[in-house]
Amino acid sequence: MAAFVLFILAATASVSLGQITIPFSTVVDAFVHFDPAITEHMLVRTTRLTRAIIAMVIGGALAVAGAYMQALTRNPLASPSIFGINAGAMFFIVLALSIFPAASMLVYMWVAFLGAAVAAVIVYFLGSLGRDGLSPVKMVLAGSAVAALFASFTQGTLVLNEENLESVLFWMGGSVSVRTMENVQPLLPIMGAAFILALCLARPVNVLISGDDVARGLGLRLGWVKFALAVVIVVLAGGSVAMGGTIAFIGLIVPHIVRGLVGQDYRWIVPYCALMGASLLLCADVLARFIIMPQEMPIGVLTALMGTPFFIYIARRGFVKK
Repeated sequence: MAAFVLFILAATASVSLGQITIPFSTVVDAFVHFDPAITEHMLVRTTRLTRAIIAMVIGGALAVAGAYMQALTRNPLASPSIFGINAGAMFFIVLALSIFPAASMLVYMWVAFLGAAVAAVIVYFLGSLGRDGLSPVKMVLAGSAVAALFASFTQGTLVLNEENLESVLFWMGGSVSVRTMENVQPLLPIMGAAFILALCLARPVNVLISGDDVARGLGLRLGWVKFALAVVIVVLAGGSVAMGGTIAFIGLIVPHIVRGLVGQDYRWIVPYCALMGASLLLCADVLARFIIMPQEMPIGVLTALMGTPFFIYIARRGFVKK
């Protein structure tokens, strides 16, 4: 899997860059014998490599966040996009762009975390209403309602402040382009810390998924574990929105594929989700640039096209049979 990711990382740099097509041999040479005087080498190292790294970080983050959301809620349909977390982060970013258009990426990062956290709290509260408490169907309905609500807020904010429309389109469609390493550098340490915490939580989550009563009987501190899971989900999902905008369904598709490959042990699920999510979004980025050449399709549109049939399949398998 790791070798496959590295191969894709190199291969994606060899495709067309505007009107410049870089051969694969030149891509390899840019890594092995870098010469800043050669235009193709500079394009590979500064543009394509940065874009590939951002795609890998976002894909891995969304996949891990989706896996832990499904474990925390015991809901096969849980993911940052379906539960409205991405929409909440998106709205708060648009609101920040309207109020502070010249703010730094660090500001937008914290705003995205706040929006993701607010959306998560609202979904959990709405899903807990009623005598039966939390249930998979209620969580999906609450998430869909919150996602629609924040999407409406986003559109209303853009109508009231049309001068920022162009700067918001990047986040609205979802993309890993028009970003430099300097833009995303403040996010990388926090995202890295969230990935490490996610790996550390794998063993407690294996106990958690057996049920609250069993986990409590085995001495697991449920409150702290669930709080740590919520922090990981909010940081990974919010950071992904701050980096690349709204990219849907990666957090839904990848965990189910990984469980089919490695089983239910989260010590394997988490690293495999990170690798497969990174690979999938990187491949989607390549495909998005070929479908309507010479223009580029927003990567969020492509992942939505891939994820919608999968969502329908999981929904039928998970709910209709009950």
